[in-house]
Amino acid sequence: MRETQTTPDAAAVSPSGFDAPPSLDDFEIMARAAHAEIPAILREPTRDILFRIDDFPDEEVARDMGLESPFDLLGLYQGVDLTQKSVADPSPEPDIIYLYRRPILDYWCETGESLPHLIRHVLIHEIGHHFGLSDDDMHALEDQTDL
Repeated sequence: MRETQTTPDAAAVSPSGFDAPPSLDDFEIMARAAHAEIPAILREPTRDILFRIDDFPDEEVARDMGLESPFDLLGLYQGVDLTQKSVADPSPEPDIIYLYRRPILDYWCETGESLPHLIRHVLIHEIGHHFGLSDDDMHALEDQTDL
């Protein structure tokens, strides 16, 4: 399990540079690079979010979300979104974006999409939840743009 504070100084990774399946560390590098590419107006409110790279969601998340398979979830935002935050009632837990390596790798193999692009897509989707957007909102935005 990897946990990291978001920082904009990570180098990009070439998907062709892997001799083996990309590791948790490789995913961290790609997630940091993807975060660094997000426009500052969106990146700044996410500077305190922790990124956590795990192979799969844990059993509690899988149960709570009713997953049929641990491969069904690519990422997860856990926290209090910006529409619900209050300075009078601060959240005791940090906001966390989880990226799940094995489901992302599985999807990558099935689609042939660029892995850095796929990680960026999942990251932006989860950042959308931090801004208070629902899955339906995010899907509508994705249909209108090249996220």
